[in-house]
Amino acid sequence: MRESLILLPGWGMGPAALQPLALALGEHDLSVELAELPALTLNDPEAWLDELDARLPHDCWFGGWSLGGMLAVALAARRGARCRGVVTLASNACCVAREDWPQAMPVETFAAFRDGFARSDIATLKRFTLLCAQGCGDARGQARQLGQGVPALDPAQLMAGLDVLAALDNRAALAGFAGPQLHLLAELDAVVPAEAAERLLALLPAGEVDVIEQTGHAFVLEQPEALAAMIAEFIREAGDV
Repeated sequence: MRESLILLPGWGMGPAALQPLALALGEHDLSVELAELPALTLNDPEAWLDELDARLPHDCWFGGWSLGGMLAVALAARRGARCRGVVTLASNACCVAREDWPQAMPVETFAAFRDGFARSDIATLKRFTLLCAQGCGDARGQARQLGQGVPALDPAQLMAGLDVLAALDNRAALAGFAGPQLHLLAELDAVVPAEAAERLLALLPAGEVDVIEQTGHAFVLEQPEALAAMIAEFIREAGDV
């Protein structure tokens, strides 16, 4: 049976950023669908998961980049055996640091980013593309490519997405989902620290956490073929068990 994978984008980026990865995955005989994040102004994570649960198909793999990966994990845990497995790219258990999960974005940094977006959404989105590209071999080129794919979204929806990012705590979801899990982090990520890898692995009942060397948060654009090969191999091996 040909496996199906639903991919959700990161905050503010839209599915275009995942198109190169989707094309590369198609070369490995995977059926890939790029899905939109919920178009909601509610900042309740459960409302976002309700919307995704009602919209996305069953009996497939869920995956995503950054916020998309966090939502994929939470939805996989909600569906349990009705989800075949989960793959995340540059996603953390908690986006914002907590006392018992310091391997995340500092609270002060996130608060400053949120305040900056409230004051000037366009300028903050542009700075965010530069932050995503930091650590990539061609950071300027990756930032430019990300910027070209940024959709015209309602600032209220983007602000709600930031609040959902801050509220999500996927530690129980990661530990509770019994299906196969693959989590890929970037060594030079300026958004999601690679130092979270060991803590993430300790949460999983079964699964794999890998750190991709010499790249940043935008590795979905910089290394789509390499990521696709790793994801396809993992999904294939999971199907052989």
